[in-house]
Formats: sequence, C-alpha cells, structure tokens
Amino acid sequence: MIPYGHQDIRAEDIDAVADVLKSDFITQGPAIPRFEEAVARYCGTSHAVAVSNATAALHIACLALGLGPGDWAWTSPNTFVASANCARFCGANVDFVDIDPLTYNMAPEALAAKLEIADRQKRLPRVVIPVHFAGQSCDMRFIRELALKYDFRIIEDASHCIGGRYLDEPIGSCRYSDIAVFSFHPVKIITTGEGGMALTNDAKLAKHMERLRSHGTTRDTAVIDNEGPWYYQQVELGMNYRLTDIQAALGSSQLSRLNAYVARRHELARRYDQRLGQMPVSLPYQHPEGYSAMHLYPVWIDPQHRSRAEVFKAMRAKGIGVNVHYIPVHTQPYYRALGFSPGSFPNAERYYAGAISLPMFPTMTEKEQDWVIEALTSALV
Repeated sequence: MIPYGHQDIRAEDIDAVADVLKSDFITQGPAIPRFEEAVARYCGTSHAVAVSNATAALHIACLALGLGPGDWAWTSPNTFVASANCARFCGANVDFVDIDPLTYNMAPEALAAKLEIADRQKRLPRVVIPVHFAGQSCDMRFIRELALKYDFRIIEDASHCIGGRYLDEPIGSCRYSDIAVFSFHPVKIITTGEGGMALTNDAKLAKHMERLRSHGTTRDTAVIDNEGPWYYQQVELGMNYRLTDIQAALGSSQLSRLNAYVARRHELARRYDQRLGQMPVSLPYQHPEGYSAMHLYPVWIDPQHRSRAEVFKAMRAKGIGVNVHYIPVHTQPYYRALGFSPGSFPNAERYYAGAISLPMFPTMTEKEQDWVIEALTSALV
C-alpha cells in the first residue's frame, strides 16, 4: 500500500528522542521551550506554545481570544471538523463561509458579502478561522482588512502549512492574524507523533495559552501571591494539553529537514502536474502570491465523467492509499442537528463530490508515483 501521507523517521530523530529518554526530563523539561523557540524563530513570530495536538491549539486560541457562549465563529466548510469544533468547545455558535472554487480556501468575496449582511443583522463573528487547505495560505491580507473593518479576531488554521509562505513571509508569522496554529500529526509536513503549536506576536495571548494548556494554573508572581517555591494557583479552568519533551525532541529534529521536505513535495507536485496535465481531472491551483507547503495533492474528478467512488475503489484495489479531504463540515450529523443542511455551501459540496487526494510525502519514490499515475489513468478510462 502506498499511503496518501507518511512520516519520515531517521536515525537522528531516534537519537534525539533517546537522548531525552536518558535525561532527567521526559515530560516538562527543556526540550519543549527549545522546540517552541525554534519554530517561532523559523516563522519570525514572537511566541510559540506547544500543545498535545492542533485541535488543542485551536481550542486554547479560541479561549484566549475570549470566544464564549453567545459569540459566533466562522470557518471554512472544507476542513476537518476540528476547525469548527474548537468554537463549540467554548459554547460559541458556528457558521461557515463557502470556498473559492480555484484554491479551495475560504472565498474572500464570500466572506466580505457575509460580513456585510451580518453587520446589518448585528450578528458579526467574534472570531474568523480561515483554513489554509492543502498547504496553501488563504488571502490573509484581505481577511485582515475585513477584520479591521468589522472588528473580529483571526485564528489561522495553518495545520497543513508549516514551511509554506505567503507574500514572501513564512506562514505562521501572524502578520495578518492574532494566532496561527500548526499540526504535527504524522501525515503533516513534520511530526511529533501527535502534537500542535499556537503562534502569536501578542505576549498576553501567549501567556494565557500557556496557562490554559496546563490546567489554568500559574506560578507567575505577577499574577498571584507566592507563598514559596512549591506554590501555584489555578486562576481559571484549563486543560491538560501539554506536549512532552519526548515529542518536542522529535519535532526539533524534524524541523532541521523542514525546507527539504517542502522542496521535495514541490518536486512531486510538479511531476504530477506534468504527467496528469492531459487527463480528465482538475489539478490543484497554486496562487502566485504564495508558496504552498504542499501537504496534499487533491485532484478533482468530474462526477459526470467518472464517479469518485469508482475511482477511489479501483485505486485502493491496486494498493494506492488515496483519501478524500474533506467531507464538508456542515453536512456532518452533529452540524445538521444545529440547523445546517446540504446546499448551504455549494462550492464546498461540489468540490467534495469529485475530490481525491493522491499520495504525497517526501520519501515517495518516482517509481511509486508512476504507479499512482498509472492506476489513476486506468481508473479514469
């Protein structure tokens, strides 16, 4: 089986983890701040807060921005459910903004139109969560202009994006957002096993998220009266969302190869582009203002030419681990029960009807890629 995504674990990764296992700290030690500082430095961001997964990062980002009952958060329907669930964890209401049919990201024009209506109805969102699908940034400069006009906060769900760039700056710099979130799941660009990170240029937000990831407790004498070196206080309700030193050591080791990983993904994408250009599929569009981290390579099959289910089944039968990203969130039973229904966001639904993600990972060989292309060609005939 050729999977759609796969981690690359090398001897230096194993050595980095083994060094931590032999050290005095395997949970909350020096490896975590080293990893946080390295990611912040790479992205040109002031602060980074490592957590157990990207869903946790989204959750504490929403909480740190004050999202709560009665508030609204808007995100993309073309994403994993976590991008919306994080707001529901806070008791907030969720709505969606349809996608651009070229980039599959949140459509800037659709967001602007929806905000204009919401302004008249006095139902503006407190937070907007653009999702950088497949590794390509949303139009963050435009979204930031809307945020200044309509007074909402921005969380970039950049789970697919570490190593990518937007307007020649690293994704995660938070130039156009309050907080950006990365995922370090094994199929992502680099991995900590499970893990995530929230980045920000706001010191107060960073401190708040650090507290939220650790039960809402603090030893900061600027916040509490200190009775001694043992003393801490829980000042709010938080979670246990902490990353371990073991995971952080793996992440730091992987980070040293990040640029090479993204470059290899681009090589594979160019090869797909060349070989699939004459086939009856739509290839992923790359906006000239960005440099995708190329987490996914989604192609779109016109259902009138061949059913996606048939192609999916044929390729899986040949050992090709294709996948589908994503089932529109608003069509999930949980969100239907909240009042959403099919037809609400037609661009996302149309994309989903023909979407298949082809294998894309840096250790993929050209021979494996040729087999994927051959299997897709055969399935489309």
